[in-house]
Amino acid sequence: MKFRRNAFSIGASCCASIAIICLLLSFSHAAQAQRLSDNVIPSHYSLEFTPDLKAATFSGFEVIDVNIKAPTNVITLNAIELKIGNVEIDSHDGGAQAGSVSLDPEKQQAALTFAKNISAGDATLKIHFTGILNNELRGFYLSKTAKRNYAVTQFESTDARRAFPCFDEPALKATYDIALTIDAGDTAISNSAIASDTPGPGPGKHTLVFATTPKMSTYLVAFVVGDFQCTRGEQDGVALRVCATPDKVALTPFALDVAKFALRYYDHYFGIHYPLKKLDLIGVPDFEAGAMENFGAITFRETDLLLDPKTASIRSQRNATLAIVHEIAHQWFGDLVTMKWWDNVWLNEGFATWMENKCTGAMHPEWEIPQFVAADEQRTLNVDAQPTTRAIRARADTPEEIDQMFDSIAYNKAGAALLMVENYLGEETFRKGVHAYLAAHEYGNATAEDFWNAQTEVSHKPVDKIMESLVAEPGAPLLKFGPPGEFGVPAGGQVPVAQSRFFLSPGITPDPGQKWTIPVCFKAGAKKQDCQVLTPSSPSLSVPAARVFFANAGGNGYYRSAYAPAQYAALVAQVETSLTPEERISLTGDEWAQVRADKATVGDYLDLVAALRSDPSSDVLSNAIENVSVIKNSVASTQEERNAIAAWIRQTFAPVYAQLGNASASDTSNQRALRAYLFSILASAGKDAALKAQARQIADQYLSAPASIDPGLGQIALSIAAKDGDAELFDKLQKIYETSNDPELQNTALRQLVLFTNPELLERGLEYSVSPKVRNQDSARLFNTAMRIPENRDATWNFIKTHWDQVQAEFTTEMGSYLVDGTGDFCSVEARDDVKNFFAAHPVPATNSTLRHALEHIDGCIELRRLQEPNLKKWLAAQGQ
Repeated sequence: MKFRRNAFSIGASCCASIAIICLLLSFSHAAQAQRLSDNVIPSHYSLEFTPDLKAATFSGFEVIDVNIKAPTNVITLNAIELKIGNVEIDSHDGGAQAGSVSLDPEKQQAALTFAKNISAGDATLKIHFTGILNNELRGFYLSKTAKRNYAVTQFESTDARRAFPCFDEPALKATYDIALTIDAGDTAISNSAIASDTPGPGPGKHTLVFATTPKMSTYLVAFVVGDFQCTRGEQDGVALRVCATPDKVALTPFALDVAKFALRYYDHYFGIHYPLKKLDLIGVPDFEAGAMENFGAITFRETDLLLDPKTASIRSQRNATLAIVHEIAHQWFGDLVTMKWWDNVWLNEGFATWMENKCTGAMHPEWEIPQFVAADEQRTLNVDAQPTTRAIRARADTPEEIDQMFDSIAYNKAGAALLMVENYLGEETFRKGVHAYLAAHEYGNATAEDFWNAQTEVSHKPVDKIMESLVAEPGAPLLKFGPPGEFGVPAGGQVPVAQSRFFLSPGITPDPGQKWTIPVCFKAGAKKQDCQVLTPSSPSLSVPAARVFFANAGGNGYYRSAYAPAQYAALVAQVETSLTPEERISLTGDEWAQVRADKATVGDYLDLVAALRSDPSSDVLSNAIENVSVIKNSVASTQEERNAIAAWIRQTFAPVYAQLGNASASDTSNQRALRAYLFSILASAGKDAALKAQARQIADQYLSAPASIDPGLGQIALSIAAKDGDAELFDKLQKIYETSNDPELQNTALRQLVLFTNPELLERGLEYSVSPKVRNQDSARLFNTAMRIPENRDATWNFIKTHWDQVQAEFTTEMGSYLVDGTGDFCSVEARDDVKNFFAAHPVPATNSTLRHALEHIDGCIELRRLQEPNLKKWLAAQGQ
């Protein structure tokens, strides 16, 4: 799943009658482990559904083939928010017998009890059930447009049980026959192709029967119902479709081209042909995550699938491409081979995150994906430097615990760890290890040990020790390098190195016993590296003779580096001539980390940014300047200081922006991104009056004719114009959101409505966010966006507190954590206490981890200001600001 939710919320009730058991179960925060017994193993499901899209209900019947290991008269499986009717079991020697149902609300389980023992061996369960098409964006749920309703499924991680009683654990794989009886004018899409389409039963209905699926986990089952229309294609014998609601089908060709490339790329990379006969990509009007890798039927939030490359920004095209190829990678790594349990979900998500970057980079080398990856890793390292971070592999038993495993650690840190190991082994050796792992576990389940043991066997290198270290230890190491030759050997010999866990806060003392086994790659030339394994007992490493001493060649290492003063000075002096863009990103990230840890000053960091001011890479410059904005908004506490930083920004970057000149049709993607970013930083953080005025002109042009201007520049100009915007602009954006058929333009317009700093217009934007006009997939994200704007933060927080009933009514599984996360940008003791006390009195389900991170972020800002504001004052005085 792409950009998976990280919160979990359930609310329902229980009731019973003589004929029907009502499974409207509620979840308890105190729930214990919810694992099923291994005595009953499913092998095949036959599922029949009849949804009523107008009434928002469905009925179902299932036949489950199971194998029973030891005689029993009780079979326990998962079910929630279903009404179960008749239950029957037919065993090979005991005949058929009816059963009764009892519930365990905390465990989301239903125990089927039979009068006589069921013998060991094969048996068949038959269950009738009904349910509600909910509006929670999980299970079997209702999605709406202005014209009609749709029925959609979303089962990861533990929500298949909301659509049909099942053995809802990833290791309990089975095959599926799925049939849907739907309105005659509608169609349905499921994991496999349609095998038959027959009229009835009943007038105005038809029944679609789908071919038997491969063996797969319950969370990968999918079916959608509605008037979807599709663009078709084919790649290497696989039938491809990209499907959407009728008004958006014209936006499907972009995704079809991406899917064709990805299928061929992955067939070659994995050495295993795509395992199904067809692959559908479906844009869904209401969808909580970014996308979901259902085997053969991937579902997407519309903005991650449907776009017009003539009017879409490079950023939107890149993000959609990453989402599409991420999910297609899952067809092998996650669907074909699945983790045994959710503690190893990083095997799915970390690998797909790493793979999406490889595939996208191969398809679009002009997008400079390695630089994008290096910049993203800096943010992940900072998240991992908080005391409440977790290890990549962590225990998760309950639905709430499982759901919170889908975070930046499972995706980004795990992906970065895989990149580091691939860089150490070499691309081809690593690929062979991946193939060996997949081939050994096709249509089965595997553990982390299975993966790294395959890599160790293929490479004959200590991948098992490296991966165990990376997966088991929370946080990331700081490697402190002494000067080469400190042991009396010349440069090119040994360098002393000490490792410890890195924390952003200087007030935390790391455990001296926490050490890693990791590859450290030294720069050995323009495109050369020398990699060695650092162990907990290593006092030094060999250093290659090179023009510059840099201990993270290619920026591929997942660790922080600190150098002796002379070494660091030499790096800064040669930053533009001796380091690659990825290495420059790594260096600036390390220096900012040193500032956060009070081992360097903000002045040191700003001097480094000044040295990079003419850098030709948009990723290098944006990564560096991102923290200048942090200094302006978090370290500076007075308007005078912020004005001085704004003046320095104009003085430093206005000449660079002017040198770029006007936009040209021959501009590269990087040049377009660089121009847009410099425009943004100068007009927004730099308060350049001329550019702010120009922003409104560019924004108006973008809104009236998106294809007439670089969309990236147009969207940035629109955000700048909105902050100082008037009612006329607000009304125009609101109308675009409500009437446009372009998901990117809709989303862009909606997001601007909470950027207006005019108090009355901001209030309108916040009220609109909780109105029926805004989908619940978007509501909390808007509050998160508004909280990121310093001028709007207090008013937004006050609105949330005074309109709490309306705000929380919009929460779905994920959305509560988005809102809680947005409170982490405050920077005072009073605000921290207010946030803490409010959520203590108004708890948001499954956001305890998010709240801890938010409060930690506030404390970090308070500490950063206290330690670094005096340094900022000195530096500004020295600059004459």
